[in-house]
Amino acid sequence: MPPIRTSRPALAAVALAVSLTACTAQAASGPGSSAAPSRGAAQDGPSAKVSVVDPAAGRPVTVTAAGGTLASVTVTDAEGGRLAGRVAGGGARWTSDRKAVPGAAYTVEAVTRTAGGKETTTRSSFTTAEAERVNRLTLAPGKNTTVGVGQPLSIVFDRPVRKKADVERQLKVTTSNGTEGSWGWVTDHSGRDRVDWRPREYWKPGTKVTLEADLNGTDSGDGWFVRDYRTGFTVGAAQVVKVDLDAKRLTLVKDGRTVRTIPVSGGTPGGDKRSWRGTAVLMAKEGTINMNSETVGLGDAYDKMVDYSMRLTWSGMYAHAAPWNAAYFGKANRSSGCIGMSDADAASFYAQVRVGDPFEIRGADTKGVVAEGNGYGAWNLSWARWKEKSALG
Repeated sequence: MPPIRTSRPALAAVALAVSLTACTAQAASGPGSSAAPSRGAAQDGPSAKVSVVDPAAGRPVTVTAAGGTLASVTVTDAEGGRLAGRVAGGGARWTSDRKAVPGAAYTVEAVTRTAGGKETTTRSSFTTAEAERVNRLTLAPGKNTTVGVGQPLSIVFDRPVRKKADVERQLKVTTSNGTEGSWGWVTDHSGRDRVDWRPREYWKPGTKVTLEADLNGTDSGDGWFVRDYRTGFTVGAAQVVKVDLDAKRLTLVKDGRTVRTIPVSGGTPGGDKRSWRGTAVLMAKEGTINMNSETVGLGDAYDKMVDYSMRLTWSGMYAHAAPWNAAYFGKANRSSGCIGMSDADAASFYAQVRVGDPFEIRGADTKGVVAEGNGYGAWNLSWARWKEKSALG
């Protein structure tokens, strides 16, 4: 199984009130904060008083004005990125749309205007506290890829997500054709928290999908996010692989038409070597890999180099070439849980399928249904049950 993520540091909060009076040009309170007027000194009367409150971690930045109104506010981070926001309260208060990021330095420039027309610019700066714990994530599928009609959007988190609703609110999925879908929280086979976005039905071919994960400054409940994430992919042809373990046959269906049928041998009945049933999504085309039965808990150990390996679950179920089982293709299930076929059939089938293609597997004697977190098993839940897994109801 390919590695999925690493660990890291996270977050403490700082609340720093900075009171800036433009007529004094006095350094603002707090480390690294400063303020200075840039214009309006020639006019009589006091300037508006500006207060900048650097938030506790994960809260918006607030700028207020007394004795005048805010004409404009610009909040910029160390890389030059702007923290957008809006003025409210008749010009008395500005609040950022996004939360401040842990461990980030910000510069604030506020332009105020008094009732008499006096305009003044004040500047200050503040730095938010470093995170004691940082949460990171891994996205699937990869950016700018083309995937099969069964591929979900999937996010695996490094640390537990205890504030699932807060995190889910920051995840925006956009499709080119208004596809209906829902997020659902599952436990990944690795034991980590995971959230998948699944359409109600298989994707329509050609659908373009984008994800905007605006998580920067969001508290997961066990670590903070310190960046945003973006990904996007396109859905390819409508291919579905139908596996009948009772008939020992695999059928590739494209655009509703049977393309080919392949004799196979599935998992040996009556024990731990049985195959899984239900819908599994092709996770990866791994080519030639080493398969060792000890890694999946089987007692009679084998250790083989296996060609044309196509991963279907994290627990070790593949479709692949299995020339050692040639006598059983189309006749008996005698594998250690995988779907085996001849070298020639495996080579051509491997070239035809795409990551994200669903494998619909049925059979009378199996280990059970593929779980949601054991690969991409969300399709084994009804639409109503899947929507119940959203943290937003």
